[in-house]
Amino acid sequence: MNSAPHAAELKVLVTRDHIRERVAELAAQITRDYAGQSVVLVGVLKGAAIFLSDLARQIQLDTTFDFISVSSYGGGKQSSGEVRLYKDVDQSMSDKNIILVEDILDTGLTIQFLRRLFLNRAPRSLKIAALLDKKCRRTAPVDGDYVGFVIPDEFVVGYGLDYNERYRNLPDVCILPPGQI
Repeated sequence: MNSAPHAAELKVLVTRDHIRERVAELAAQITRDYAGQSVVLVGVLKGAAIFLSDLARQIQLDTTFDFISVSSYGGGKQSSGEVRLYKDVDQSMSDKNIILVEDILDTGLTIQFLRRLFLNRAPRSLKIAALLDKKCRRTAPVDGDYVGFVIPDEFVVGYGLDYNERYRNLPDVCILPPGQI
């Protein structure tokens, strides 16, 4: 039997209401920044799927999606330091306004890898949107252009973020107790 805590036992770090408000603010900023243009949101699977969905519904522009799958974690909670590409995008990124959509900026290794990958594809512009930013863990020199919340060095789950594929469906961002990791 798994001893993982139930959602009700987790401490909420960012509420669903704060997330909803901040996503609307980020979408309004993207709409202003790209007024009269189209954008392609590239979601980093699986964690960014919920954030991308909510963000896309709020952006008032011609917006399309694509997805990419990479990992630097494997099954653990610490980055391995090596980023692997599992699924590439399905369309050309040449001369397009690309916004990479991430659930969390942590060490920065994944987004640094993706930034290099996409810049080699000659986009018109390339920006990074992240729901969460754990700046205190950064080892690569990257910053998000559209960031929801800067958070402390806690292991978080919910709103797309997981621990061993669990908790993604929680509507709030919650702290997973150290004894449960």
